[in-house]
Amino acid sequence: MAMTGRVRRAGLAAATAVVIGGSGVAVGATAFGSPAAGSPAPASTATYASVVRQALPAVVLIRSGDGLGSGVVLDRSGNIVTNAHVAGNSSTFKVQVAGDPAPRDARLVGTYPVDDLAVIRVENTSGLVPARFGDSAKAQTGDVVLAVGNPLGLSGSVTSGIVSATDRAVTEPSTAGGPATTLPGAIQTSAPINPGNSGGALVNTSGEVIGIPTLAATSPQGGAQAQGIGFAIPANLARDIAGQIITSGHVTNSHRATLGAQVDSVASADGGPGGAMIIAVTSAGPADRAGLRPGDVIQEADGTRTADRPALSEVLAGSHPGQRLTLTITRGTQHLTVPVTLGELPAS
Repeated sequence: MAMTGRVRRAGLAAATAVVIGGSGVAVGATAFGSPAAGSPAPASTATYASVVRQALPAVVLIRSGDGLGSGVVLDRSGNIVTNAHVAGNSSTFKVQVAGDPAPRDARLVGTYPVDDLAVIRVENTSGLVPARFGDSAKAQTGDVVLAVGNPLGLSGSVTSGIVSATDRAVTEPSTAGGPATTLPGAIQTSAPINPGNSGGALVNTSGEVIGIPTLAATSPQGGAQAQGIGFAIPANLARDIAGQIITSGHVTNSHRATLGAQVDSVASADGGPGGAMIIAVTSAGPADRAGLRPGDVIQEADGTRTADRPALSEVLAGSHPGQRLTLTITRGTQHLTVPVTLGELPAS
């Protein structure tokens, strides 16, 4: 990814945006108050050093025709998981492994922009150290985490912070490098995300990778980076999608819900957000079976306001195939309530 950041919108608060400028690691504050009585004391500096020694060898620097980013070694066969926006439009890469200044050739195995994930494979596998992955479903708000990556090309950089929240749905608008997408179940962290860190490792204090840092929030006032708001793709999802890519060269099971309709944002009469308007429906798909039509404007989904297309995308990202949603729509002057059973988003 290019080292100048790209701005993308996050669906958290009004007009919050996210930056993925080829980067994405996270984790910020390291100041901890005195533990409450009966609470475990925070890990010592020596403990953090041990965690870093475990995590660093599994994180690589990736250079493509679009810029640089980071990646995490999956296995001794040379497979490395990274962000799709790090891979960009390239099919070949130069990879720098920790402790070895000589770049190694790598090629693209497959990419899945829907989840902003890709796998590349390095040809020279000598000395590769696979990462240890943890169960990202066990991550809890307040957990201490470390982020390892290559911000601005500074290889092997480490920052620390906490898990600020889990299960966030974060929307990335389309760019030259890929289509618009909404990342489900993202881990929010308290650290800044800098260009070159995307695709790196978010690790817990056991040295296990629990996330792939991907993007950071920016302030709606002036677009400056919002401190302490970063996002990582959960490791469980990253391993699942990467495993499918390695096995078959593409994703065979998206695990994602779909409405089976093409939608776009529409303005209200006063120029504000007016909902998500259906542009087209897939024949025999969920929307078609529910009787939805082009021109219908979705205002709510299960009581959640869908002011625009990203808002609807976030609802779908948090849903699962087979789930039943109740949509509130406007059709001309009519206000209708339509039940829809979601389908599964086709794989790549």
